[in-house]
Amino acid sequence: MTKYLNGFLFAVLALALFMGSCKEDDTDDNTNDEPTLYERVGGTTMVADPNNSSQMIEQGYLTLRSVVDSAIFVIAADTVMAPYFQVLLTEVGNGDLSGVTALSASLTNFMAVATGAENFSYNGRDMVTAHDPAQYNRMGLAADDAAYDAFIADVGTALGQNGVTDTALINDLVALLETLRSDIVQR
Repeated sequence: MTKYLNGFLFAVLALALFMGSCKEDDTDDNTNDEPTLYERVGGTTMVADPNNSSQMIEQGYLTLRSVVDSAIFVIAADTVMAPYFQVLLTEVGNGDLSGVTALSASLTNFMAVATGAENFSYNGRDMVTAHDPAQYNRMGLAADDAAYDAFIADVGTALGQNGVTDTALINDLVALLETLRSDIVQR
């Protein structure tokens, strides 16, 4: 579980960085009326939160949270990704889900901001620091290209598990993740 979360974390952080740079470019060009990735995954339409029946949640945020949570489980089961998440997996094995809960919230916020949400903020580590085991002891080891490829494939699986099947949207999300490869892959 820990490895999945760390992998997902680096993907989400990558996505956030990419979206942030795209958003700045879009802001400079007022002629761009294309919907953001956040709008394309559901946007700001308010829906009932299945995790809390007394709360409403933006559909875009709900979609991203669902994909993040699924991705964490897919990554946790991925033998390529496991070595990156030993701290988290050990916690889960000991019945401590606080790391998973924190990772899910942080990654969802990161993804929301990265895809263009305006009602959320990300206050976590930058991508380089978050993926450098020397700077962040929850990262099991420095990521290589094979691990990043596995991460992207695992996110793709999670997208499909949550009904995100639009090929153009998936391609745009993968392109966003690819922009973060140089910050995340550190060996």
